Amino acid sequence: MAGLCVKATAKKHTNVLHHIVGYFKRDLDARDKAELLAVIGDYHRGLVPLVVPLTLLKHHLARVEVPYLRDQIYLSPHPKELMLRNHV
Repeated sequence: MAGLCVKATAKKHTNVLHHIVGYFKRDLDARDKAELLAVIGDYHRGLVPLVVPLTLLKHHLARVEVPYLRDQIYLSPHPKELMLRNHV
């Protein structure tokens, strides 16, 4: 429960997203990795909502089997109908 006391920020989300990208380091080509990092940078600067880099990560996860990431709640914490991550 102590984890719920920590406020999520763009900086913290960006850190998590970069760690997730590390799991794809052998599976993504340079162009895909550059695109992913650019989208994460756009999120960090407030240009796109969190759902944008998460959607791109899920796209790559569907193509590349990474069992550790497939089961992570961070990537799908709640029903998508709630659209809780769609705000800038």
